Amino acid sequence: MDPSRLPRLTPTELSVDQSALYEQIAGGERARGPQAFALVGEDGSLEGPFNAFLYQTALGTSLESLGAAIRYRTSLTDREREIAILLTANHRDSEFERYAHEAIARNLGMTQDELAALRELSTQHLHDEREVQVATTVLALLHNADLTDDEYQSAVAVLGEVQLVEITTLVGHYSTLAMQMNVFGVRPPEQVEHIE
Repeated sequence: MDPSRLPRLTPTELSVDQSALYEQIAGGERARGPQAFALVGEDGSLEGPFNAFLYQTALGTSLESLGAAIRYRTSLTDREREIAILLTANHRDSEFERYAHEAIARNLGMTQDELAALRELSTQHLHDEREVQVATTVLALLHNADLTDDEYQSAVAVLGEVQLVEITTLVGHYSTLAMQMNVFGVRPPEQVEHIE
């Protein structure tokens, strides 16, 4: 049984606007890059957060564009980006986001100890100064939706203003996706298969 609360839309059901967005997701930049999960299911419907995008195409198109910019056009390293995403996923208890981005992180060489620490919202096992600063900044944003003057100065000193803009945008975006996937019952594939 599929636990998703939103019916999964297949290509034959889509309007013109939905079809355009579907093609942007399934055939665009995201589809050409490394993937942690299949973007398209066996029935042709979109996996992960993307099915919900089709229900409101103006918002969905904007979310897709913002997500692609965060993933492919920021100055954060791949590891820094995945640390920030995983802390957001774990703080928001988003099972699918955790599943997808732990797979990406493992492909980047992140260890099980590092992933376990991130699940506990800890910076333990992170040793690179920039990665620790990314994690510390993300955790402050997740807990307080703000940075103190000292936290701000520390983030700018280590990361820079551009990267701080990128991090605040990333946390907001992935928090939105986590909330949508939680509300709409999007689960990792292995969990869907085990639901009776």
